[in-house]
Amino acid sequence: MTTATDFTLAELIIAAAAETWRGDGELLATGIGPLPRLAASLAKLTFAPGLQMTDGEAFLVEEPVPLGARGSYQPRYSGWMPYSRVFDSVWSGRRHAMVTPVQVDRYGQGNISALGPDFRKPKVQMLGVRGFPGNSVSHKNSFFLPNHSKRSFVEGEVDVVASAGLKPSSWPAGAPADYVKLGLVVTDLCVFDFNGPGHAAQVLSLHPGVTFAQVQDATGFPLLQAPGLRETAAPAEEQLAVIRNLDPHNVRATVLKGNPPGVRAA
Repeated sequence: MTTATDFTLAELIIAAAAETWRGDGELLATGIGPLPRLAASLAKLTFAPGLQMTDGEAFLVEEPVPLGARGSYQPRYSGWMPYSRVFDSVWSGRRHAMVTPVQVDRYGQGNISALGPDFRKPKVQMLGVRGFPGNSVSHKNSFFLPNHSKRSFVEGEVDVVASAGLKPSSWPAGAPADYVKLGLVVTDLCVFDFNGPGHAAQVLSLHPGVTFAQVQDATGFPLLQAPGLRETAAPAEEQLAVIRNLDPHNVRATVLKGNPPGVRAA
């Protein structure tokens, strides 16, 4: 593949986030939000053909449905996937979702519910826990956070534990060691995971122009540098062609403020 030289940060993130599904085999891939959805679609079309995807309604598709108004485009259905079958996949662990919490802590716990120390009188009321509890203990999850800061990656625990993480004292008695499975965490600064010693957060790659010190300063808990820490790979021209085909209305340009370039000045 030919490495691209002109790409946006959103396109860099999509290519990096697609890697979270590498090696997953045949399971249901779900990307919540424009960039995770494009990432899952890119993975299916370039290196993970076994991934199962839906049209967002009730059908499986082998060709991911483009974002935005469909015009004359007609989805190519390959199977029936109503909610009952989606939940069968969820409870049995045959799903890997990339979700977008508002807060994440050092244990990989996620919050989409409310902000503030008093749950009875929150400063900000959001979605509620929705499907996060069941999803987090049933199948693997990855995270995308578009604004890497200490407000997102908090110093203590998240204000509401909507998504279970890697804090064994919070698990039920007798829970297996792999009770919670976390994949990649992709942000506007870097890619990291929770596979360091003792499930510590470790930075795997830094986006072009970003330093480890910048990432640590924007994070409320300690980070490790993973062995082989590298720069996040630029997307290939072939990947960009797929992304543009999947997003003909350039919805991806609206996710990050100012639609910044993928290579930032150091």
